[in-house]
Amino acid sequence: MTKELTIRGILLGIAITVIFTAANVYLGLKVGLTFSTAIPAAVISMALLQRFGGVTIQENNIVQTVASSAGAMSSVIFVLPGLIMVGWWMSFPFWLTFGLCAAGGVLGVMFTIPLRRALVVNSDLPYPEGVAAAEVLKVGTASRDGAREEKAGLWVLIVGAVSATFYAVLAATKFAAAEVSGYFKVGSASTGLGGSMSLALMGVGHLCGLTVGVAMALGLFIAWGVATPYFTSISDMTGPAAEVATTLWRTKVRLLGAGAIGVSAIWTLGKLVLPIWKGLMQALAAQARIKSGDETLPRTERDIPVSIMTIVCLATLVPIGFLTAAFLKGTTLEAQTPALIAMCIVFVIVIGFFVAAVCGYMAGLIGSSNSPVSGVAILAVLASAAGLVAMAQASGWNQDGKALVAFALFVTSIIIAVAVSANDNLQDLKTGQLVDATPWMQQVALAIGCIAGSAAIPPVLDLLNHAYGFAGSPNIVAVAAEPLPAPQATLISTLAKGVVTGDLDWGLLGVGALVGAVLVAVDETLRKTSRFALPPLAVGLAIYLPSAVTTPVVLGSVVGWVYDRWCEKSSKPEAAKRMGVLLASGLIVGESLFSVALAGLIVASNKGEPLALIQAFEGPATWIGLAVFAALTVGLYRWSRGMADKKGDAAAIDEPPAAAPH
Repeated sequence: MTKELTIRGILLGIAITVIFTAANVYLGLKVGLTFSTAIPAAVISMALLQRFGGVTIQENNIVQTVASSAGAMSSVIFVLPGLIMVGWWMSFPFWLTFGLCAAGGVLGVMFTIPLRRALVVNSDLPYPEGVAAAEVLKVGTASRDGAREEKAGLWVLIVGAVSATFYAVLAATKFAAAEVSGYFKVGSASTGLGGSMSLALMGVGHLCGLTVGVAMALGLFIAWGVATPYFTSISDMTGPAAEVATTLWRTKVRLLGAGAIGVSAIWTLGKLVLPIWKGLMQALAAQARIKSGDETLPRTERDIPVSIMTIVCLATLVPIGFLTAAFLKGTTLEAQTPALIAMCIVFVIVIGFFVAAVCGYMAGLIGSSNSPVSGVAILAVLASAAGLVAMAQASGWNQDGKALVAFALFVTSIIIAVAVSANDNLQDLKTGQLVDATPWMQQVALAIGCIAGSAAIPPVLDLLNHAYGFAGSPNIVAVAAEPLPAPQATLISTLAKGVVTGDLDWGLLGVGALVGAVLVAVDETLRKTSRFALPPLAVGLAIYLPSAVTTPVVLGSVVGWVYDRWCEKSSKPEAAKRMGVLLASGLIVGESLFSVALAGLIVASNKGEPLALIQAFEGPATWIGLAVFAALTVGLYRWSRGMADKKGDAAAIDEPPAAAPH
């Protein structure tokens, strides 16, 4: 029997969790970004477990599954601090905070059970981080076991990781630019474009493919070539082009992106109804075969039984009801507790499953780190706040605006826990599929990780609240002079207030929804009349996400396409293409590991840029960055193609590369 779900694997995953979750919570509140913990956990797992006997690739996969599932829960900080910001909470009560995170996380795991077959097994979504994590596990395990043909791949992975780390360190020291951007005015309009000098994001683009890259390029054009120039031209705002353009993009264009994502997501979910139903029927059929004593069903097809999934889902709703009652106790809404518990449960089930499917799809499309969970949170908080206002008006409740906003944030916090859980889980299940993991064991590990991560979040949040506080909070009692900005929580709490007070510009969301509808129509027409496609969600994501994130993904998709065409001319085209996949995976690995180390330095030093050594170097740093980035890209891909040709040469495999590009 394959060693897989072990006590030591679970304990190691939980131990890694504490560090990664704390770092992710701080990083998300400080700079608005979190990092995927799957790949760093896979690397650490292999490094530590290889000291023991009988370690399997599946056991290593369980470690990264627990750790990445737990680390993903930290993204609830995109909503939860809003309860401090609106003055509802003074601190984060442990059991209430832990309960809503854990309940939402476990529901996310359960919701992804029928989604696994639809979005992982029977889908061609690229799952860039899931593929990268699987490649790390496979080449590490095969090379350790002496598989000579994998050693060339291991060197490609290692050199890619070292190269990405090398550039990330250059950028962190300010010797090379971390981002290149240019903004300008055309008459009364301002616009521009930015691009992160991230080898990891370029690797994501390679794994996503050209179709996603072209769709995101169109999203960039809509955002920065049409919408931003328009809004800046009619605005009274004055100042530098960069300030005007980025402000209007953040306050106007991003809402268009949220509307486009909403419509695209609804359409995507509609198309997934049949595959999800088929997946559920397949799961029921598999369960019936197991009950009948059929031992021929492969372990790689065995999910948690649908009956157990249903029982767990129903059981999870019980604590959600108690948590809701505890949240409302002593407030102006306490008299409406039964109705609000019912509303909360309906929202969590209906909208929770919707966001689980959408976030899982988006993670499969561009990766869980780049998936705009905050965009889904925007749609969720708008729906919950609007629903609350409608209920209050229809029932003649005491419409305490502050209480309605707080309850909308509470409901959204549970939904976002479901969303981030599903966002990560399907990426992990893709990794599991590629390394022949047992689905039900991985699903158990995912649930354990969600609970472990949820236990780490309240004390970390409370510590940061008392040490720093959050910008805009009315009752800051922190020691530090500079509060944490918590950008997503600020935006989402502001939107909740806008819905309750009636000040929100629904027109922008409506225009975005119309854009999404047009994109859906174009995509369906292309699919029916040609071999091309234009995934509408990818376009919406590029409108919503900062151009600094999407530009390198687009670049990577083009570079990957050119590289694959070039590989067709090599003596071993398929081997050369796989080396390209391993290189892209290595780039993601290197930057992910560096992100973990940098997060630790940020926490330890209390500085946003602890490695910044060179000041006033902006001009030269840009040109140095462009030169080094281009040289690394060209050199790495040329060398990786060459390694495929040398794969059968023992000397080339067993020795480190003599001229690794740096």
